[in-house]
Amino acid sequence: MNKKISPLPRILALICGLLLILTLFVPIWRIELDAPQYPEGLELLIRADKLDGDVEIINGLNHYIGMKKLATKDFVEFQVLPYLLGALAIFGILTFLVNRKWFYFSYAGFFVLFGMISMIDFYRWNYNYGHNLDPTAPIKVPGMAYQPPLFGFKQLLNFGAYSIPDTGGWIILGSGVLLLIGGILEVKNIRKSRRAVTILAMMMALMCLTSCSSGPRPVVPGEDSCAHCKMTVTDIRFASELVSSKGKIYVFDDLECMKSFLHSPEFNDQEGSKVFVTDFSSGELHEASHGYLITSEELRSPMGSNTAFFISKDSAEYFKDRLMGEWVPNEKYFY
Repeated sequence: MNKKISPLPRILALICGLLLILTLFVPIWRIELDAPQYPEGLELLIRADKLDGDVEIINGLNHYIGMKKLATKDFVEFQVLPYLLGALAIFGILTFLVNRKWFYFSYAGFFVLFGMISMIDFYRWNYNYGHNLDPTAPIKVPGMAYQPPLFGFKQLLNFGAYSIPDTGGWIILGSGVLLLIGGILEVKNIRKSRRAVTILAMMMALMCLTSCSSGPRPVVPGEDSCAHCKMTVTDIRFASELVSSKGKIYVFDDLECMKSFLHSPEFNDQEGSKVFVTDFSSGELHEASHGYLITSEELRSPMGSNTAFFISKDSAEYFKDRLMGEWVPNEKYFY
């Protein structure tokens, strides 16, 4: 491990270091909010040292649901993050200059650790702001939380929230990919080493575990299509997923489509399959057996079932009363 780095991984480390300097000057992440009353949309930009975008407008809206005011000064991360990104940039340049394998793999390990801690902290940040609400807020929906998605789309009342990397985020992700490529090339160059064999075995085991996962995945509106009616999923609040015993995932835009497909000759894995349905309140997928169904003409689901799923009974009762709906037994759709 004291040998010099191969030319290409060495250059990739230098590119990563130079690219990471840019993350100090561009937004790293963005959360976009879309609603009928804001056709142009609202955006919250997360930079290395501050919050940017439509912060004041979003704070005004958050006041009604009891969410704490967003302010840069309340986040210690904005004081630390510029130094961490700067250290990663310098580390990448030093990797090129030092030109030692152990230094390269130390850099890659530090980078992975930084990414993991950052995403955990971002999730914790979203969770705290979405769940720790003022009980005296003007708008209160029983069982409702307003945690933005970590990545992707989530429906929050009448707002659609999109959480995606911005320029800086894509630079960080791209730098991670470059380091991974360089690491693979280095491992190939020391394939006689037992340590290299161990690393490769661990990577293969991780890939195997990931590919064999039998859980659901987030539904992507505008991209996913219903496995039964073939229509594009447009309203995630009514979406559901069927996961076969082999891990194959079928997406549906309405519970009626899922029911028809589940009991059709086309699908013959009823015993080993699992059904996951989107909670109408939060936009998150849950196992069908753990929640409640209501039907109402006011729901206007894509294919006419006009039925919505709720993981919280309080939330289901709130919408049932508000929409003059009726309870629907779970076995009508799932069993």
